[in-house]
Parts: sequence; C-alpha cells; structure tokens
Amino acid sequence: MRAVLTWRDKAELCIYDLAFKPDGTQLILAAGNRLLVYDTSDGTLLQPLKGHKDTVYCVAYAKDGKRFASGSADKSVIIWTSKLEGILKYTHNDSIQCVSYNPVTHQLASCSSSDFGLWSPEQKSVSKHKSSSKITCCSWTNDGQYLALGMFNGIISIRNKNGEEKVKIERPGGSLSPIWSICWSPSREEHNDILAVADWGQKLSFYQLSGKQIGKDRSLNFDPCCLSYFTKGEYILLGGSDKQVSLFTKDGVRLGTVGEQNSWVWTCKVKPDSNYVVVGCQDGTISFYQLIFSTVHGLYKDRYAYRDSMTDVIVQHLITEQKVRIKCKELVKKIAIYKNRLAIQLPEKILIYELYSDDSSDMHYRVKEKIVKKFECNLLVVCADHIILCQEKRLQCLSFSGVKEREWQMESLIRYIKVIGGPPGREGLLVGLKNGQILKIFVDNLFAIVLLKQATAVRCLDMSASRNKLAVVDENDTCLVYDIHTKELLFQEPNANSVAWNTQCEDMLCFSGGGYLNIKASTFPVHQQKLQGFVVGYNGSKIFCLHVFSMSAVEVPQSAPMYQYLDRKMFKEAYQIACLGVTDTDWHELAMEALEGLEFETAKKAFTRVQDLRYLELINSIEERKKRGETNNDLFLADVFSYQGKFHEAAKLYKRSGHENLALDMYTDLRMFEYAKDFLGSGDPKETKMLITKQADWARNINEPKAAVEMYISAGEHVKAIEITGDHGWVDMLIDIARKLDKAEREPLLMCAYYFKKLDNPGYAAETYLKIGDLKSLVQLYVETQRWDEAFALGEKHPEFKDDIYVPYAQWLAENDRFEEAQKAFHKAGRQREAVRVLEQLTHNAVVESRFNDAAYYYWMLSMQCLDIAQDPAQKDMMLDKFRHFQHLAELYHGYHAIQRYTEEPFSFHLPETLFNISRFLLHSLTKDTPLGISKVNTLFTLAKQSKALGAYKLARHAYDKLQGLHIPARFQKSIELGSLTIRSKPFHDCEELVPLCYRCSTNNPLLNNLGNVCINCRQPFVFSASSYEVLHLVEFYLEEGITDEEAVSLIDLEAPRHKRENKWQEITSNSILDAGLDSCVCQPSTRPGYKMGGRRASGDSWAGGGKGVAGHCRVIGEAHMVAGTGAGNGLRAGQCSEILEGTVHIHRPRRGLWRKRWCLDIHLCLISRRASHLPWLLKGTVCASGHTQLMSNQHNI
Repeated sequence: MRAVLTWRDKAELCIYDLAFKPDGTQLILAAGNRLLVYDTSDGTLLQPLKGHKDTVYCVAYAKDGKRFASGSADKSVIIWTSKLEGILKYTHNDSIQCVSYNPVTHQLASCSSSDFGLWSPEQKSVSKHKSSSKITCCSWTNDGQYLALGMFNGIISIRNKNGEEKVKIERPGGSLSPIWSICWSPSREEHNDILAVADWGQKLSFYQLSGKQIGKDRSLNFDPCCLSYFTKGEYILLGGSDKQVSLFTKDGVRLGTVGEQNSWVWTCKVKPDSNYVVVGCQDGTISFYQLIFSTVHGLYKDRYAYRDSMTDVIVQHLITEQKVRIKCKELVKKIAIYKNRLAIQLPEKILIYELYSDDSSDMHYRVKEKIVKKFECNLLVVCADHIILCQEKRLQCLSFSGVKEREWQMESLIRYIKVIGGPPGREGLLVGLKNGQILKIFVDNLFAIVLLKQATAVRCLDMSASRNKLAVVDENDTCLVYDIHTKELLFQEPNANSVAWNTQCEDMLCFSGGGYLNIKASTFPVHQQKLQGFVVGYNGSKIFCLHVFSMSAVEVPQSAPMYQYLDRKMFKEAYQIACLGVTDTDWHELAMEALEGLEFETAKKAFTRVQDLRYLELINSIEERKKRGETNNDLFLADVFSYQGKFHEAAKLYKRSGHENLALDMYTDLRMFEYAKDFLGSGDPKETKMLITKQADWARNINEPKAAVEMYISAGEHVKAIEITGDHGWVDMLIDIARKLDKAEREPLLMCAYYFKKLDNPGYAAETYLKIGDLKSLVQLYVETQRWDEAFALGEKHPEFKDDIYVPYAQWLAENDRFEEAQKAFHKAGRQREAVRVLEQLTHNAVVESRFNDAAYYYWMLSMQCLDIAQDPAQKDMMLDKFRHFQHLAELYHGYHAIQRYTEEPFSFHLPETLFNISRFLLHSLTKDTPLGISKVNTLFTLAKQSKALGAYKLARHAYDKLQGLHIPARFQKSIELGSLTIRSKPFHDCEELVPLCYRCSTNNPLLNNLGNVCINCRQPFVFSASSYEVLHLVEFYLEEGITDEEAVSLIDLEAPRHKRENKWQEITSNSILDAGLDSCVCQPSTRPGYKMGGRRASGDSWAGGGKGVAGHCRVIGEAHMVAGTGAGNGLRAGQCSEILEGTVHIHRPRRGLWRKRWCLDIHLCLISRRASHLPWLLKGTVCASGHTQLMSNQHNI
C-alpha cells in the first residue's frame, strides 16, 4: 500500500472536522468560525460559509445529500442546504462538540458539553436530554436505530432514537481515558453492529451493540483525535498526536502510514466509495491522498495465492474454483507458491506452509516452518526446501530454518524471477535482468548460466515445457521467442506485456497486450481475441489471466491453431492441439480431414472422441481389409467418400478401381435410381429389373405405396404389389390385379383372396377361389362369412364338403344360443356324438336352472335321437335302452314341472285332481333313484295337501309320515307339522272315486301302489294322460305276423255296421251303454287261430274282463296291436296321446265324467309304422250313445 498526494491546501486556523457530500464532489471543513467548501477533484475552494460567531467544532452531511449541519462553540447548530444556504438555527446551553445525521431517518443528533438534542425536519422543537459528562463524539448505527455517545469520563452510552439509554459501557480507564472518537462499522457483511472506540488512554477497542467487547484493546502509542471507516468497512483510518494518519484493518491491525503531517491530525475521512483520504491538521493543512493497494500474489500452474484485506491470504484452485483463506492477522508483504509449498512474508517473519496430502485437489495447508526474522526484499520465491529472496541485484538462497546457503550477485537489477522446476533441492530459476541478460540458476549451484543476452530490458520470461524455447517480453512490449540451444530468434510479435507457454504443448504460447489475447502455434500467424488483463499461465485450453485484483481461468478453444496444422496436413500435430480443448465440430472436422488423408489412426482417435460409431465401424473394416492384404487406396478412399456423402467422387473411384458393382449398390441403397440408371447405361435386363425392384422398395419405405405398386407390377413382383395394395385397402386396384393374373399364378391369387376376405369383400374372394378352382377354400369362405345358403348349395353339388359345412354351421348355431337347430345340424352332418352331447348339456342346464318343462322336452328329443341311432344294428339294443330311459325321464320332468310351480309360485294353474295325479305318478315312479332336480319333499308335500283336500286321508297320512323322515325346508316346516296333526282327525281311508281302475282286468288299484304305475293284478302298466295324468282307457294288444301297416290302417278305416233302433234317445246307465256298444261294435272277436288280445288267446264271441263286465271288444286286424279302453268324457286334446312303439293302435273310451246324463265315446287311433322313417297316421272317430259312428281321418306328422 502507498499513498499518493493528490492536492494540498492550507487554511489559516485549525481544522477540527470535515465532511464529504455523499456523492463525493464537495468537501466541507470546519476552520475557525467558518465553513470552507472545496471541490474534491482539484482542491479548489468553492465558497466560505459564515454563520457562527465562534470556533466551529463539528460538521456532518445527511445521507440524502440535501442538507448538512455545523456545531460551534457559540452553542448553536446551523442547518445548511446543499446549495450552501442556512435554513435553520437552534442552540444548546453549552458549546457544541459533535453532530451526526441518522443514515435512515435523517434525524440530527447534536451534542454539547452538558446535553444532547435530537432534531428532525418534521419537528418544530428539538428534543434535548441531559448528560452526566461532556460528550466528545457520537455515531449512529447503520440501521439508524441506536446512537452511541462517547464521553469525557470514559463511558459510552448507547441510546435509542428517542434518546433513552439502552446500554452503558464503562471502560477500565474511567476518566483517565476520555473517549475521543467512536464510529460504527458500515460493513454489511458483519452479522452484528461493531463499534470502534479510540480513547486518550491510547487504546483502540471494539464493542458489539450489546456492550460486549470484541477481542482485546490494541495499544496505539499516541492520543487519537479522529477515527473513521472506509465506505465498506474493510479498513480504519486513525490520526492524532503522532502527526500522521495510519491505516488499520477492521480488526485493528496496523498496516501502514497514509501521510505524515507537521502537526496533530484532528480529523481524517474517506471519500465515499473510493480510495481517497482527506486529512485536516491543527496548523490548518488540508491534504488529499490517493491510496494505491498493490497486488501481492503468486502463481504455480493451477494454484493462485493472493492477498485479501491486507492481512489474509486466499489460495484459489483455478480449475475447481475452490478457495481457502489463511488469516495471518498481520500485514502480508509477499507471497510465493510452488507445488505443495506456500511462503508468506509478514513484517517480522516468513511463514512456510505445506499441503496436508499430495492430492492435486487438496486445499488444506498447515504451517511447516517459521523464519522469525525481518527481511527486506523486492521478490520472494519458494522451492521445495528453500526460499529465494531478491533484493535489487542480489539473490539469496535460505533454508526453511532461515540459514543463508548461497548468494548470487547480478550485473544489473533483477526484473523477473521464476521457478522452472527440477528435483527437490536442485530446482532451476529463470532470471531476467534489466540489462537484457537472461540467466538460469540452480539453487544448489553458485554459478549462474547465461542463456542469452538481448539489447532491451526484460519484463517477463517463460520457458517451454521441453526447455528448448524461451519467450521474452521486453520493455518495448515486444514478445521474442528464441531457440535456447542455437540462440536463434525464431519470431517476434509486437504489443505484448506478458507471455506464457502452454504446459501441455511444446509449440503453443500466448501473450497479452493492448486489450487482446494472442495465441500462436509454431510459426503460424497469431490468432487474436479480446481479453483484458495479463496472461500469467497457459495450461491446456485454459489461460490464467490477472485483471486488476482478480485471477480468472479463461477457457479458450484451440480451433484456430488446429486448423492451421490441418491446412498443412499435419494430422498428428493437429490432434495434439485438439486434445488441449476444441469444440465437437472441430473434432469432427479433424477426424474427416484425417480420414480423407488416410491417416486412420488419428481419425480413429478423433471419431472416438466425438463417439461417431458409424465412421469407427468404417475405419475398423478398412483396417481389417488391410490386414487381409488389400492395398488399393482408391477403394478405401471411395468408401470414405461414400460415407461422407461425396457419392459421385466415390463412384468414379469405384469405377477406376474396377468395382462398378459397388457404385451401383451405393446408388440403389441411397435411392439415387436416376444416377444408377445413368451409371448403368444399357446394361443387363436382369440388373434393370433388380434396379426397378429396389426403386419400388424405396418408394414403399418413403411412404409412396401407389408408386411402389406400379413399379412392383412392372418388375413382375406381384406378391409385393398385392401385399401393399391389401394393406392399404385399395380394393379396386386389387380387383384389377386379380383379374389380370393368370389362373396358373396360384400364390398371388390366393393372396388376393386373402385380402378380399380381410377387406370384407367376400364376393371377390369367391370369384378368385373359383378362378383357381379352390373349392375347399371357397367352402371355408362361405363358412367364415356365414353365407350358409351358398354353402349348402355348394354342399349339395359336392357332398364331400358336407362335413365342412354343417359342423361349423352347428357350432355357429350353438354360439348364438340356437341349440336345438345346432343339434339338428350336428345330426344332419352325421355327428351323432356331438348332437347327443348338445342335447345332454341343454338338458343338464335346464335341470340345474329348474326349467323342468324344457328338460322334459330335451329328454324327449334325446330319446328320439337314440331311436334314430338304433337303426344301426350294432347299437340297437343299447340305444333302445337309452330311448326308454330318456322317455322315462321326460315323463318325470314333465310331471315335476307342475309340482315345482305349485310349491315355488304363489298361484297354481292346475286343478287339485291334476296335482294329486301328478304327485302319485311321481311317487310311484321314484321307487329307486331320484333324478337330479326332483325333490321328494316337494312331491310328498303336494301329495299330502291334495290328498287331504280330495279326501284321500289315508294316503295323506302316509305322505305326512314319509315327510317326517326327510330334511324339510324351513318354509314348509310349519305347514307340514300342522298338516300332520290335523290329518289325525280324519278317517283312515281314501275316497273311492279316486281309486284307479285297470282297464284290462277291471281291478281297482290302491292309491299307494308298491309296484309302481302298474296294475297289482295283471301287471299291466298304466297309460297316463299328459295333461291331467289320469289313467287312460287303453288296452294293449299286438298284431300277428303277416298283417302289414297298410292293411291295419285300412281295416281301422272300415265303418262299423249301424243297427236300427226303435227306441228314441233316452237316459241309460253305463252298463247299458256298454251293452249297446258291444252289441253294435264292428270289432267282433276273431275266431282266427293265433290271434291274441292283451297277451291272452281270444276265444268265443266276447272277452270278459271281470269286475263290471266287458271292458272292451276288439277285432284283430292284421298284425296291428290294438288297445281299447275308456277315455275322458270330453275327449283327448291333440298331443295328449302317448308315443307308442311301432304297430300300436290306441282306442280310447271315455270315463264317466261330471255329466251323467250324456255319454260320448272318443276313439283315438294311432298307428306307428315299424320303420321309423314311415309317417304315423292319426285317426279319430266318435261313436254316439245310439251306436251311430262317424269316422274322420286326419294325417299328422309326428
């Protein structure tokens, strides 16, 4: 640090105080009873101000620059405007000692010997507060909240804005150490407000706002009269009885003298936001100084050490931007850094630091040695084991213990010194002298080596990494480069103030000057770019530049020198430059240039750097071919050109090397078909066709399918054309292709048909299949599109496809819930197993879902199916057994349907007699196993209730007893228990009208029959009505051999002879009717031997059954099997007749009904042929009570 006097003036009287205008343009001084206004730029006195009658002790400017105040021994305070006009004046009881403006509210504090006052522009009066002692100084905090008062009795009082005391600091010296100057630090970096205090006990102290002292008192050895901070609080100025102004750090460490004076210094201030200092003395001298802070720093490769706040050293890693601060607490005079060593010179000692580890990124330093001795030197250099002190012409080498080992005396002043490396203890020094001599000195050698001598003084030096070249900047700002061995000047460049060689490249250096950075490679022209500062280092692509007080690492692409090497085809040198740092574009350009120059090794490295795998594969393939013995460089270069897009050049090289096919492949791969045609000329037609095919492939890939189709067709590639057409759904174009194709081209036509089906055009697909005669595919098409009529028509013409049609048709019907039709279709297709399986599944589902009526129907269909299968002699017996089983189940489920509806639904659609008959039928049929879904509980419950209602009490009691042994649902429990109790009150017999009669043997059968639904006497099975389940009046007989179905039908069709009766119609009994009927019956017993009736031989004119007489009279007709009996009074409804096996005729005679005065006889004749394919005939006739008979013949297909 050094102080330069800018201007000086002298007033007639002592200058007690001064103040700068906040913008720094004016200076106000208190001199005698006047105020002097100076221009700070040149020291011109602008105007003296008169207003006070006595000596002016203090002056202060407001922070907003609008007004300033002055205080005088005349006990008054005057407020002045920035235009130097007095606007307000107020007084105290004693002389004014100090004034200070609040930096925020612009409130003015004025202090006298006995009190202090607070005034602000918005107040009409001054608020005054008494003081216990004379106030000598005052200062506001930065936030304007507190005012510190320094008193003559050594006490510091801290007040708030209202004047109330908040903190009182009592100093140890008391009244013997009057407080003469105080000031709050303006630093914004501190977390706490810091108050600097100077007293006449010759001490400098620091306090926090709370009153706590910071650190210890620092001895001054003089009486301080003034204390002030720099604008940012980094330094303190102190002046007093020592007749000089001293510069201190913010911690109180003395740094040096600003300027020596001839008398006491009463005031000193720093110009706002600058390094200018003004000093006012007792003899009236005004001195204006500029403080110049020199840069103290050191650099070694990527580590830069510099001085901060005059007492700290910051070591910065220029690559990682890491910083470490070393606090020395004394003025740092010199800094030197080398490898892991750091030397710091302080006023009375030298500290030597070392790194904790050898890690290149380690930033932790520790003290290695201390040399406690005062040294005077111009330059300081540190080595591994020594420090070098430079003092004008002399160099001294000292060990870390402070012992001088060697000394060198130079011929001229030393201008530059630098460590250039070497083994520890034997490092080399590069020294430049003012007389132009350049020396190399080894620290272990007394003799200096003269490298060269030039005419001009040396300003800066650097040696290349290989120690072969030396760069010198002389006092004429010229950069000169020498060959060290030959002493030859290689080149020189003007406008240089510093120079540095690249530590990683031998032929590159940079120098700065004139606001530009210059980079020079080898002997190529200089590349310039703008840069402020001095170049101090060059490592790879980073240039270390010192600008003002800051060091920065500038990333500089090495593109320009790299291209300079490329222009001369120096690929290896260009690669070395690129490694220092260039852009990806530069790397790519280097790789391309090296590749074209067939410098594959360099190209490979460069492409690896930019990660271009495509070119790396090319280079690897070329290297492999070279290993196999290929030496044709034209072919290699042609491959390179083709990769680079220089296709015409590549084609020429391919042709020149005799590889025309490679050129053709290149053009076709690149879809340059026109160029390929030009290159091919009028060549082989096969190659032309191949070219068209490739062109079509390209059109397909670039999404031009129509053009591709046309090209494929012209090239004869019909399959590809059809594929594109079908994928895009162009039906019209597909039709044209299909119709133009010959039927012998089966594969393309099949593909056309496939796409027709896919595009929902089955008609064109059928046309295509017919064209090639593929009937099987046509059938498949009809089946897939469910065009069943066309499929059936085709099946009629070609029976071999019948199975392919009906099986899918049946499956389709089943999938659409048309199971019955599906079953018939399976049957028609000859798939009996599937047909039966469908019906079985339908039946099972119906039972599980309690659809017992549907289950009966499906079982009936199953029985008919089994009957059809029984035509096969091999399966006849088994199928007939299944037929009977399924018929039996159909009857059971048909009957149980009514029981289930009665028990489950709230209302019944059947008469009690019908439910009674159904429940008896089921009870007698369920003697062994109970089919799935049929509940004995429901059956017995229905039987019990209906028996009780119809008077069959015995049967009802039996049913209730049976129910007690079964698991009864909760919903029936109460009803059954009540019925079981109430039935005990009924007679133990059944109603006679309910007792069934066997119409063969006329036996009355009990209601509860242990044998089941057969007569207990003749074992004849009962035939039940399908609606009311009453026993039908039917008797079974068989036709003898020799009587055909036709003969049986013709005999049945014969009309019975009519007998005249004299009596008119009258009411008669049933026996009479029977007699009349027998008398007039056309069916007379046959005397033909071998005839039988009901399994018994017929003899005589009539057949007696027992009981009430003859139950029926029949004549045997051929081989027909006739059954005669009585039927219901109102006849049988259609469908109520039982299905009987072949050759059976039923004659139904009605039973007595509710109308006893009228009788009818229905004769229901049903003939079923022996052959299942024959249609049965149903004949009906009615015989009146008078015996007259009318016959009606109707055909019904069952």
